[in-house]
Amino acid sequence: MTEKFMVFDTETTNDIDCPLTYDLGFAVIDKFGKIYEQHSFVVADIFLDKELMQSAFFADKIPMYWEQIKNGTRTLTSFYNIRKALVSVMEKYNTKIVIAHNARFDYISTATTQRYLTKSKYRYFFPYGTEIWDTLKMAREVLKADEEYENFCYENNYLTKRGCRRYTAEILYRFFTNDNDFVESHTGLEDVMIEKVIFTECLARGCENGKLW
Repeated sequence: MTEKFMVFDTETTNDIDCPLTYDLGFAVIDKFGKIYEQHSFVVADIFLDKELMQSAFFADKIPMYWEQIKNGTRTLTSFYNIRKALVSVMEKYNTKIVIAHNARFDYISTATTQRYLTKSKYRYFFPYGTEIWDTLKMAREVLKADEEYENFCYENNYLTKRGCRRYTAEILYRFFTNDNDFVESHTGLEDVMIEKVIFTECLARGCENGKLW
């Protein structure tokens, strides 16, 4: 049986030290990037709190979310129901590996939201034993000595203030797809689609393990 992985992404509000998830997308894929199932959820507990959403990193997208909720592109439901759906999908495909770009942030955002909404009665979003893999870590490993990526970053000024190469999901996707005009959506499921490309490219280039911890 082909091994399955889950790629997920969150969009958050509140502050960066205590992020609360209002958008969560995920997809089950294999190592070649084939999608077996995908979901896009809007967290009603957070999204319907107007005060909390004022500090959302992409608050300008709120009208777009409402349109997509109305047309069925995204599902507005409770964080409890979202977790229930995610765990069910993980069990369905027997996957214990969950992947995100800069996964530490997304992992923290789901745990913080879980604790916030349950007053810390439940502290973790993912089932016990889930492996969290980080495509940021994987990309740094496979591209650290890659001359083509180095030239790509210098030619396009994709550099930090210290002159080091950047490894954002948007930049990596531009490199892997040879599409330097691509602009990241910064919405959950849409960003999952670019992160799965980064993941499969890293696997193809020899990265065998992206465990965060």
